[in-house]
Amino acid sequence: MAKGSDEALHAPLALYRKYRPSSFAQVRGQEEVVSVLEAAVKKGEVAHAYLFAGGRGTGKTSMARILARALGTNEQDIYEMDAASNRGIDEIRELREGVSTLPFDSKYKFYIIDEAHALTKDAWGAFLKTLEEPPAHAIFVLATTELDRVPETIQSRCQVFRFKKPSHETLKKLVLDVAKKEGYSLEPAGAELIALVGEGSFRDTLGTLQKALTISQDKKLSEEEIAKVIGAPSAGLVNDFLLALARNNTGDALAVFHKAIENGSEPQLFVLLAVSRVRGVLLLRFAPKLKGELGEQFGADDLKVIEQLAGKEGLAINSQMLAELLSALIETPRAPLPALPMELALYRLSAT
Repeated sequence: MAKGSDEALHAPLALYRKYRPSSFAQVRGQEEVVSVLEAAVKKGEVAHAYLFAGGRGTGKTSMARILARALGTNEQDIYEMDAASNRGIDEIRELREGVSTLPFDSKYKFYIIDEAHALTKDAWGAFLKTLEEPPAHAIFVLATTELDRVPETIQSRCQVFRFKKPSHETLKKLVLDVAKKEGYSLEPAGAELIALVGEGSFRDTLGTLQKALTISQDKKLSEEEIAKVIGAPSAGLVNDFLLALARNNTGDALAVFHKAIENGSEPQLFVLLAVSRVRGVLLLRFAPKLKGELGEQFGADDLKVIEQLAGKEGLAINSQMLAELLSALIETPRAPLPALPMELALYRLSAT
């Protein structure tokens, strides 16, 4: 089992490590969890076991470390275990033996078990007794991306917190803030792209940002530069696709889609950007007051096309089209041919 101090021996190079929150005040997008844990620390009413559940990169282990520090736990009394690679009964027996000894110089020995769902049935059985009768100096935080794989007997002995995916706006602001701290200027539309690719994960979003920063020669990143790095189609191609949809021209729409793929774009990213723009058209058509908000999401040229299609010229762009494209987006990752779901969506739209 790794000590929490091991990480401090190595200078973190990845942005997600460099900008990992170190206090409750720095946590983004998990206000409900923060408020409860902060109150527990202040009142001295901390539970002996917590279960943090949520998608990858949502801040579960970061929150566990923050809780440990908020309780004044010294690094040498923080223990971390990756259950994905230490999942058996022998590792849990070792943990149980360690739990029985007193902390070095903290009030608590703080155990963080990541990917907890990966523990074997026997390991869960051995761990259950420790959770039922923990020593007063032990606190456990189990982190999992698959809550349904954690036995009910374990869940019932923990305070369970569900970590939600950060919103798109939260990720976009994170990208802009970190880029600025790193000395880079980033177009809002570029930050929008990175946030989209991040898919609700702080870690993945900052990983994508780091890739983009490496290619900049002048510390100024345009939307086009970022699109090239992440495999996104150019804004011009996506707008051409929208214009073809507005004209009910399936052939042109298919041609633009395939041209983007031939130029190196990922099909799923193309569909995602198409969905984003069709949504923008419908929002602007039915809620014109949202123009300012959409202006922060899209570049000036993109917004001009969206405004154009929100009027009579784009009446073919409707809720049915958005539903078809959304279905294509969901199906693309599991399709044997990644281009097929979009092609089927266009065929169905042409038949209506």
